[in-house]
Amino acid sequence: MKTTPALLALCLFPLLASAAAVDAQRVPDAVPVASRATDSAPAALSPFIATYDARNAGKPAGTASMRLAREPARWRVELDITGNRGVARLVQLDIDQETLFDERDGQYRPLSQSTVRKALFFGRKVHGTYDWGRREARWTGDIKEARRAPVVLREGDMSGLLINLAIVRDAAPGRTLHYRFVDGGRVRDHEYAVSTGTENVVVDGLSYDAMRVSRTNGGNDETIFWVARGVPTPVRILQRQDGEDAIDLQLTAYQGVQ
Repeated sequence: MKTTPALLALCLFPLLASAAAVDAQRVPDAVPVASRATDSAPAALSPFIATYDARNAGKPAGTASMRLAREPARWRVELDITGNRGVARLVQLDIDQETLFDERDGQYRPLSQSTVRKALFFGRKVHGTYDWGRREARWTGDIKEARRAPVVLREGDMSGLLINLAIVRDAAPGRTLHYRFVDGGRVRDHEYAVSTGTENVVVDGLSYDAMRVSRTNGGNDETIFWVARGVPTPVRILQRQDGEDAIDLQLTAYQGVQ
């Protein structure tokens, strides 16, 4: 298994739920994807919690979940990845991420971002603040000195978690998606290509009619999302390194929450 903590840390998605919660939130209770295949307008943000099965190089690694919650005049998206199987369990891996954001002119605008990574003999905390008045973002905590320098903000800049939400919002057959990733003191341009048609994707024994969304400028590191109409989060996220499967998250349950 390749550098488990590093690989899982790169996976910018979903959150943990107990086995009992998964059973209570089974995906069959959701509206069938096919019935929404002709929808053209992106759905408005709505609170949800989604649970994923996590694999690394095809082997069980743990569970992950993502929660989107509404707060007064803003939103919070939270990620938790727990390594409770295989090597990830042995190193006691746990990753927590969250981004506080608002919506401005149809854009998801980050306000703050934090990441806490824990493993055996390893711990790291990083906090970032996006100051839109000053048009700069800064990060503090366990981060390289070079990444503490302020980053000049542009309209449309997003954290990694917000890009995941934006892909679900923006994906449409044949579309090219452009985002600027500003997270952890780093700035990167992300470009994704959406397939011209849909494909049948089976996850956790359930079938989805999903669009494939692939990053086209990631070099040897590939990220592929499968997005289905009516589902507020990707039904599958696959990271590949040097042509080989690395992290593979597959949706096991989701539901709207109040």
